Amino acid sequence: MTEPSRAPKFDFDFHGAALDSVFDDYDEMLRECPVSWSDRYGGFWTLSRYDDIHAAEHDWETFSVAPSMILPTFGTDRPLIPLDIDPPALTPYRQLLLPFFTATKMDALIPRTRQVARELLGDFEGQDIVDVSAFCRLLPAMVFGEYCGFPMDDAAQFDQWVEDIVFARTDDEAVARAAADDVYDYFRGLIAARRRDPGTDLISALLAADHAGQPLDDEEMLDISYLLFVAGLETTAGTIRAGLWYLGQHADELAAVAKDASLIPAATEEFLRVLSPVQAMARTLKRDVEIDNITMREGERVVLAFGAANRDPDHFACPHEVQLDRAPNRHISFGIGAHRCLGSNLARREVNTALQEFLGRFPRFELAEPAPWHGIGPLRIRLLP
Repeated sequence: MTEPSRAPKFDFDFHGAALDSVFDDYDEMLRECPVSWSDRYGGFWTLSRYDDIHAAEHDWETFSVAPSMILPTFGTDRPLIPLDIDPPALTPYRQLLLPFFTATKMDALIPRTRQVARELLGDFEGQDIVDVSAFCRLLPAMVFGEYCGFPMDDAAQFDQWVEDIVFARTDDEAVARAAADDVYDYFRGLIAARRRDPGTDLISALLAADHAGQPLDDEEMLDISYLLFVAGLETTAGTIRAGLWYLGQHADELAAVAKDASLIPAATEEFLRVLSPVQAMARTLKRDVEIDNITMREGERVVLAFGAANRDPDHFACPHEVQLDRAPNRHISFGIGAHRCLGSNLARREVNTALQEFLGRFPRFELAEPAPWHGIGPLRIRLLP
């Protein structure tokens, strides 16, 4: 029997400036090499088709999240609970955390989200050109940070840590690791303080929660807190940014959603599909796998390119077009299966509310200068009368 081909090489990257051209990459990958190999970040396979990624997400016995879904690392070699744990060990952690992220609980945060949005937008009144990047980042940081119990007096430090961990890691891993060490030290102190003096926040509630018949220990609390911190403060910000970035270049669609706020939830889903802040996540093979006569070996890393799957023409008509009323819209930006994003209910509500409040106050605007849809750099918008 002939040994299957190892695969075509494709220099795929899904971080930093590479995102400027990543959608062209997806088009080529889906058309020419839906399974490919990249030498970046120690080497990894990429799956780009919706069906292949859907199958991998449901086959945790083959496509393991351990040692980490994150490639490259978020600055730590510790498992981020529950992100980096496979079933069945995952199940008790999901059962513990899910009640804190139900639709009903997240609905209760909408009034505070609206209040924060209005306070932040008040700073833009009377200005011609504004940088909305701070609005995009501060709103979820304040709402989710307060819910978790992160002291907002430290918000500037949180922002710097997120920048170092999420964005600087691809250029200088040492920066990410130093920031991760600082974050863990910070949470050691915060967890100890909440044990002494519990509050009404999520950290305090988790310390008192029953995890398979016993409380979480400090190490588990540290890893959960780190994940909440890194994931909860940046991904939602990226979707708000992407939505404003797109609307600032499409006056007719901006006018439509500004006139009718009921269109915003569907628009949010389309921004998540087309401009998701999480373009890919990694797995590690626990056995050899063959797809398209290409053999991937046990122990090798595999990147599931959610952003490519969200543009798969076999599942989405006119996949590269932004259709703000697209229905159905079965994007996989929150993942699928056992590791579907715990915070999806909150993320949707934060993005919807942010866009509602922004468009309610500033229904006409345009990009003041070219800027990427992603990242943490300035996004300058000209507010029109």
